[in-house]
Amino acid sequence: MPVKNNAMPDLITQIYPWKKLTIDTWKQGMIPLWNPYSFSGTVHAGNYQTAVFSPVNLLYFILPFIDAWSMAVLLQPILAGMGMYFFLRSMTKSKIAACMGAVAFMFSGFITTWMAYGTLGYAASTIPWALFAIEKEFQKTSRRNKVLLVASVVFSFLSGHFQISLYVLAITVLFILYKTIWEKKWKTGIILFLFTLFALFIVSPQLLLTYDAYTSSTRSGSFIKGEVIPWNYLVTLFAPDFYGNPVTRNDWFGHYAEWNMYIGVIPLFLALWAIVSGKNRKKTFFIGIGLLSFIFAFPTPANNLLYALKIPVVSTSAASRIMILFSFVLATLSAFGLDEMQDIWKKGLIRKFLLFTAICISFLAVLWGVLLFFHPFSPSNIAIAKRNLLLPTFLGVMGMLFGILGFSKKFKLHQILLIFLLFLAGYDMSRFAAKWMPFDSRSFMYPTVNSVSFLQKTAGNDRIFGNIGNEVGGTYKLQLIEGYDAMYQGRYAEFINATSKGIIVPGDRSVVQFDKYGLYKTQALQLMGVKYIYQKLSDGKNIWAFPYWEYVEDGSMKSVYRDGQYEIFEFLHTYPRAFLASSYTVISSDDKIISTLFHPGFDRKNSLVLEEDVPDKPQPGEGKATIEAYTSTHITIKTESEVSKLLFLSDVFDSGWTANIDGVKTKIYRADYDFRAVSVPAGQHMIQFNYIPQSFVKGVYMSVAAFVISIVLLFLL
Repeated sequence: MPVKNNAMPDLITQIYPWKKLTIDTWKQGMIPLWNPYSFSGTVHAGNYQTAVFSPVNLLYFILPFIDAWSMAVLLQPILAGMGMYFFLRSMTKSKIAACMGAVAFMFSGFITTWMAYGTLGYAASTIPWALFAIEKEFQKTSRRNKVLLVASVVFSFLSGHFQISLYVLAITVLFILYKTIWEKKWKTGIILFLFTLFALFIVSPQLLLTYDAYTSSTRSGSFIKGEVIPWNYLVTLFAPDFYGNPVTRNDWFGHYAEWNMYIGVIPLFLALWAIVSGKNRKKTFFIGIGLLSFIFAFPTPANNLLYALKIPVVSTSAASRIMILFSFVLATLSAFGLDEMQDIWKKGLIRKFLLFTAICISFLAVLWGVLLFFHPFSPSNIAIAKRNLLLPTFLGVMGMLFGILGFSKKFKLHQILLIFLLFLAGYDMSRFAAKWMPFDSRSFMYPTVNSVSFLQKTAGNDRIFGNIGNEVGGTYKLQLIEGYDAMYQGRYAEFINATSKGIIVPGDRSVVQFDKYGLYKTQALQLMGVKYIYQKLSDGKNIWAFPYWEYVEDGSMKSVYRDGQYEIFEFLHTYPRAFLASSYTVISSDDKIISTLFHPGFDRKNSLVLEEDVPDKPQPGEGKATIEAYTSTHITIKTESEVSKLLFLSDVFDSGWTANIDGVKTKIYRADYDFRAVSVPAGQHMIQFNYIPQSFVKGVYMSVAAFVISIVLLFLL
């Protein structure tokens, strides 16, 4: 995991390996639609977080991979800050107020804690760009505004996080509706709605692939309330490290990354002032959006209703992530607040501001009083809270002091105070972001490991099993049977779980884990073509280690590699990844398929379990299958047999795969619960498997059509 920040293991186990597979596949001239390195094969582009079609991927064709990765991460706050500045300027905010809002948004808690992923931040960064295009279009119609709106929505939906893009779409549509009704420019509103719709059609390839993956995954039926922010976590809006920080290894309450809503002490102070300082029709819209996002993220009746309604995607994801809208709203309001503070400076209206300041000071006094006199936590946790409350308190007091000093009639002092306020906000947010971000030495980025190098040279298309994940499989191109991802195929998890006791059990929300002590572990490993067992020596014979010693004793495994940390065993009785079977049994019941497949008397090497009949019956006789080529989306297998056979391939069955024999299309049958089989006639043949889902093909047609229509409408409207 990241050396500096161990709160983001997903970077190592998911995001980076997925990106590497994506770029490597693109560079080979193929579309990265399938991932053969996890779950015995799984969707790749359909897994939304891989961001296969993101324009940011172009960086990897210009720069070395590691530099492109770093650049892609660091461009997110820049993109968010620029968009925020332009949006606030279009809302007639002063330059310094626009800078304040930009700083607050670009290093907000949400963007900072998710920045290293290179997905959620990009999806969120388009919010101000989309609203900027809408605001400018209502001021003066222009093709450029429509193009920017479409580009913003498209970019968001291709950035790798569907839930955040839904929030972007929601605020975009609501802002168009608000502007249309308020300004009564119905034609402008309808046109903008139309172009927003076309933007969704343009990203159809991604959306349709993800829909297929989502409906076949366990996540589609998993409506578990998660990441609802508790009320006592509200204090982190003022002091983000009140409950500690994963970077300093002293966090003791909450989920720092998921619940972070910080926008900076100075911007928060200004945003609160904007809320209480007076009515403004523009502020009303943003306050309404902020309130909506707030009640859906915290334990309110609205949050309960959200999960009771079981809305796909939204009700199966972290509730707290809607706080990106809350952060955007507060950052926007901070710009309003700064300009309104300048306005009361000029008018000398100090009484209301002093009352507001008194309330803020009272809040600080109560907070410190609780810590000092009531001891709500353990002494060590109170020490953490007090230490991490010092800087926010100082910044808050300085912000209030500068606000009061601004009532001086000296114009130059006003300018100095504004610059200092911006400086304090910038210092606070850059310190906050730099503390969290896991910058590490290049030497730590997936270094050469001798045992892994051995497997890269030896394993070929054979599968590996051990206490390793996608950080090994995906990065070093080694095929594993387990996996960690929300969009894996649910039926495959049922098969893996059935190897434990012979009972079909639904999969976990995000993880497929093979029972190392399951009743049918040996049979399953054979069937899936697992040839190598990867063992960490320090695991010894603990419960989490695979019992390789049992296989060594009976002669079914032998050690083929050992160094000071790892040992690799070869499973001598595994089946080839592709083999020819001589018979089959048709069974439609899932439970009966499993019971038959793992029955002691069933010959899995020569007989398959299918769910429908095969026209060309396989026969006993000699035959062999050889994998000639194996890539993520294309497999070629050569078969030789004296009679008709069934070709079995221990890759997960998916309707997106097609097959042909000597160029003639043939049917792929689901075999042995969730793998592939093809009926092969006698003789020598070349069988080719290709992964081109029909949903992707349809999506491409829809995307091209929407793009062409959008171009035409740009010149007609």
